[in-house]
Amino acid sequence: MPKLRWGILSTGFIAGRFAEGVASSNSGKLVGVSSRNLETAQEFAAKHGNCSAYGSHAELLARDDLDAVYIASPHPFHAEMAIAAAEAGKHILCEKPIAMNSQETEAIIAAAEKAGVTLVEAYMYRCHPQTAKVAQLIREGAIGEVKLVQAAFGFHAPFDPEGRLFAKQLGGGGILDVGGYPASFACMVADLANGGSETAVTCSGGLGQIDPRCGTDTLAIANLDFSSGLRAQISCSTQLAQNNHVRIYGSEGWIDIAEPWIVSPRGGVWSFHHYRSDASKPDIVSGQDRRELYGVEADTFSQLVAGERPNAPYMTLSDTRRTNQILEDWQKQLAQAK
Repeated sequence: MPKLRWGILSTGFIAGRFAEGVASSNSGKLVGVSSRNLETAQEFAAKHGNCSAYGSHAELLARDDLDAVYIASPHPFHAEMAIAAAEAGKHILCEKPIAMNSQETEAIIAAAEKAGVTLVEAYMYRCHPQTAKVAQLIREGAIGEVKLVQAAFGFHAPFDPEGRLFAKQLGGGGILDVGGYPASFACMVADLANGGSETAVTCSGGLGQIDPRCGTDTLAIANLDFSSGLRAQISCSTQLAQNNHVRIYGSEGWIDIAEPWIVSPRGGVWSFHHYRSDASKPDIVSGQDRRELYGVEADTFSQLVAGERPNAPYMTLSDTRRTNQILEDWQKQLAQAK
């Protein structure tokens, strides 16, 4: 795979994790970081390998020796940054959700397709060997006909009406922050169970809580109905800790994944349980990878840039469209139900 020269747009927590991931990858090198504040960029650069620092994103995008960018800004700025990166001819790995709504999503995709650059929404769990192994078992019919997916991603964060998790102007709310994880996982399973063909989906029954102090959702629950007949129950939260498991139920068994999202973040062993209907104890399915989670993601992205097909069920543009439409519908239903 090619050695990609990476730039990171923005310097928050997730940007730091990705920088560490690139350092553990087989294919990447961090060459620059940008922020609206040069001093902030310089501090980040000093911490992550003394790469170049820029006080504007345009300066970083203007570099000729830059192949790809990781967009790590708050949600409302993704569209502007991604379109600018595409117009600069840079490949794009954009933090989720890729946009605030379907209109912005389509604008980003159109810009990337026009520029001929690779665009991937950064659901890192999709790139990990654990997810690839789950996908393999489903393809092989290890649990029979898949009937139901249950998936949750919820945590309790200190309430901050001006913080990005809660403030409406920053794209706050659990649905936009982590709702895409269970939604995208359910879509992945539905397609795998349908022989790899994409399945249409309807989001219904949006319930939960919208905090009147900030106007964004702190708990959200929804049902997904797929055209193949598979059903999914998904939930997310920012003020309620959940077990964050994924369970996939089939006619001949089920799969229980205790760490579906932040899989061995610093590298190492991963595992999940496969329950067979005819067995008294589950099989423990496990593996090991030295790379950090975001390093695995960087290597998967490099394969895509090189025109290779990764083993992992990465987010395609079709996945991105469908997942973000679910999030948009989910938000609307929750707003109507309050």
